[in-house]
Amino acid sequence: MTDSHETATGEFATREDVDARGGSAPAPALPSTPSPAPSSAPSFAPDSLVLNRKLPLWYQVSQSLRASILGRPQDASLRLPTEEQLATHYGVSVLTMRQALKELETEGLISRHRRRGTFIEPRARRATPVRLLGSVDAIVAQQSGDATTVLGHGTVPVPGDLAEFFPDCGEVVSFRRLRRDGESGEPTNWAENAVRPEVAARIDLTDLERWPMTKVLHDIVGVKISRITDTVEARLADPVTADLLQVPLLSPILHYTGVTYDEKGRVVDVARIRYRGDRFSFSLTVEAR
Repeated sequence: MTDSHETATGEFATREDVDARGGSAPAPALPSTPSPAPSSAPSFAPDSLVLNRKLPLWYQVSQSLRASILGRPQDASLRLPTEEQLATHYGVSVLTMRQALKELETEGLISRHRRRGTFIEPRARRATPVRLLGSVDAIVAQQSGDATTVLGHGTVPVPGDLAEFFPDCGEVVSFRRLRRDGESGEPTNWAENAVRPEVAARIDLTDLERWPMTKVLHDIVGVKISRITDTVEARLADPVTADLLQVPLLSPILHYTGVTYDEKGRVVDVARIRYRGDRFSFSLTVEAR
């Protein structure tokens, strides 16, 4: 990640902005943390994060840490660094860090033990909330954690319902992926992305098996994302969705559409994700000015 972060409105928050609030700059790396796992297991280290001054700090930290937990290597340590280490890493106060950890504990991703530390819950099952708060890191967090299979990809004519997003393109590259729960193997959602051809040419399929499309575009391909527009609605499962998600035909699903814009205002990706209705919920937080 760079030293500036593009918000949902296209504005930037820099490390200096964070420092002006009284926060300290994130440390480049966390020190090694004792782990109950064998010494050969890599220690757990969360991804870096550049804070956005317009969003609650605890929320940004919890979503970034959530994505790191769900996207960690299978043999990584289950023990998290201390509150103080995490607070230094993210550049926030210990109180803010505690609030972020409390959110993850409520969700069932971690457990906290007095004098022993904080640990990742590897077998936690949850109904994952889809939250919309305008952060690229938050969008990545929603899509992380499941085992992903690339079902197929290829160049296709721009679908009629997406023509408004790609007025200068006759074709897009379609990527179809199925996500399964990492523990049970149960299908949780399937995604279909329509990507601008010149951007799609730089995408490695092996990266899509590990990371969400948003992270691949932002961190690996290097697209400078200015904003993502989200729409979430209830729909009924069509035959393809019913077959892939192993649910009855016409059963309720959560249909997410995410339109990703680059710094020039062009649409680079339209993601359509169908979530099983029994595995996900939707919540929206509106902050008062």
